[in-house]
Amino acid sequence: AENAELVFVPLGGVGEIGMNFALYGYGPANAREWIVVDVGVTFPDAAHPGVDLILPDTRFIEENLANLRGIVITHAHEDHYGALLDIWPKLKAPVWMTPFSAGLLEAKRQGEQGAPKIPLTIYRAGEKFTIGPFEIEAIPVAHSIPEPMSLAITSPAGIVIHTGDWKIDPEPTIGPKTDEARFRAYGDKGVLALICDSTNAMREGESPSEVAVGEGLKGVIQSAKGRVAVTTFSSNVGRIVSIAKAARDAGRQCLVLGRSLKRVIDVAGELGYMDGLPEFIAEEDYGFIPRENLVIICTGSQGEPLAALAKLSREEMKSVSLTAGDTVVFSSRTIPGNEKAILEIKNRLIDLGIRIIEDGDALVHVSGHPRRNELRKMYEWVRPQIGVPVHGEAAHLVAQGSLMSMSGIGQVAQVRDGDMLRLSPGAATIIDQVPFGRIYKDGRLIGTDQAMGIRDRRKLSFAGHVAVNVVLDDRYELAGDPDLVAIGVAEADARGETLEDLMLDAAIGAVDSIPRQRRKDLDLVQEAVRRAVRGAANEAWGKKPLVTVFVTR
Repeated sequence: AENAELVFVPLGGVGEIGMNFALYGYGPANAREWIVVDVGVTFPDAAHPGVDLILPDTRFIEENLANLRGIVITHAHEDHYGALLDIWPKLKAPVWMTPFSAGLLEAKRQGEQGAPKIPLTIYRAGEKFTIGPFEIEAIPVAHSIPEPMSLAITSPAGIVIHTGDWKIDPEPTIGPKTDEARFRAYGDKGVLALICDSTNAMREGESPSEVAVGEGLKGVIQSAKGRVAVTTFSSNVGRIVSIAKAARDAGRQCLVLGRSLKRVIDVAGELGYMDGLPEFIAEEDYGFIPRENLVIICTGSQGEPLAALAKLSREEMKSVSLTAGDTVVFSSRTIPGNEKAILEIKNRLIDLGIRIIEDGDALVHVSGHPRRNELRKMYEWVRPQIGVPVHGEAAHLVAQGSLMSMSGIGQVAQVRDGDMLRLSPGAATIIDQVPFGRIYKDGRLIGTDQAMGIRDRRKLSFAGHVAVNVVLDDRYELAGDPDLVAIGVAEADARGETLEDLMLDAAIGAVDSIPRQRRKDLDLVQEAVRRAVRGAANEAWGKKPLVTVFVTR
């Protein structure tokens, strides 16, 4: 087509880890056809009290729905598919995913009231499919979940390799390996752009293999005196298999604790990923198994307060407990932001006399993302004209960008969420900025922090709320003392004066200080009382609560 351009527009995941959402558009500026790759979430922290999930703002593509041809999910990690059930009703486009991803989505849908039934097309490794102007081939890669895919996206403007999350693993527990031959074949055809995972771009060397992690776990389990509990990411089926095999080889039986783990194991079992492993034992049989014959696989590696490991550390589980001399293995890494919660659990376990083994003590974890030597290999296979680092915070993106330049990739484009990068024709250029940002899933609703009341809730969490009801009689005099209710406000000041009395006096004083003629303006009375009450609280306490005033006659 005339003046057709190929553009890449990330709305999430480029400048932060999580919430991946990428758009590819082809066509003239006023009539591009679009596909979405991945629809991820990120998780809230203490600055978002009550919020359940943080989703990318998809306004830009919502305004171009007539030209949205489809959505492709590369793998079923929450930061790549976790927003699908919430965002799909706004996009309504057909979705392509692998059998494992589809199984997890269905299990998730059954756990959520009113979740939409999404029309899915299943694709498998090595298959090709067409969505609008794009022909897509799914290239299998290694990662920390079953069936992760890179996408080779071919349009009239050339070939783009969208790596998704990947690494090179010579010996994964569950296959397949990263398909070097397909990447090389595309490199031979000529690749316009490589859109590449940056998560581990600051780490030299190569990732150890999953089989080596299995050996490390086996060593720990064999030398342990008591029970061994291993916590890991529930989606990492390869790791679950590694732990189960290590337990078997050490002559121990395995118990699984945690809803999300059981859900994943069900889906993986149906697809044959658990074949050949001994049966997991039931929780009620726990008491009959000698300590030295048991391995527990449990959720909670990120310090989640309701997960199995946290409950074990608080001795809250009905039928299962850990005791002094047992070992807990963190077969995981700390996701930034979770350090404190994880430390609390580790300290509680240490207080119970439990030995803790983590990444630095033995080879019990490996990341699912490529280190620098693996990145160099990918560049060598694909030989792109343009390199675009994605999937990372600024530090990771810049680190990969410089590695790309040093490795001889001619053009390196640094982009962030909301940038529209033209890949063709001409040199790679940012040609536009589109709306992007965060929206919040809060209870049953989804919206901006303003619309969801999150800003006010944050203020409330710092300084509480005061409600005042002022009643004026027909002569505009106070009809009795105002009613005042304070929630989350300090009770008394340093001299022992109760804050409610101080604020009440301030409210009465504010009304009295307004000449009677001007009290007819109820809004004026309301604002005067509000300011007086806030001022009194601030003077006594040093904080300004949110104050709501009702004035009635």
